[in-house]
Amino acid sequence: MLKNWNSRSITYLLLAIAGLVGTWYFNFLALQQERNFFADWSSTPAVLSATTDLFVLATAASVFIFFEGRRLKIKYWWLFILGSFITAIAFTFPLFLAIRERKILSQGNKI
Repeated sequence: MLKNWNSRSITYLLLAIAGLVGTWYFNFLALQQERNFFADWSSTPAVLSATTDLFVLATAASVFIFFEGRRLKIKYWWLFILGSFITAIAFTFPLFLAIRERKILSQGNKI
């Protein structure tokens, strides 16, 4: 059951779970408070800074997923990028890293 799971891939998986639970908790609160989710992204300079930071990071992660997914022949690599729009990059990127780690281990390679 734990074949090709090492401490690094498990750490990435735990981060993915934290990213999913953390972001969706706050998304739920925003919905419950009937907030304008997208308008709030540009409400103050501090929020704009965090939004820009997240956007650049998400773009870099998507480029990495694109090239690494194709290089390692990870099936459905593009779902991680698509999924980041539906869930959160804080979930999909660590999840991709966990799958990537398992793929490398299954090929007998070490990072």
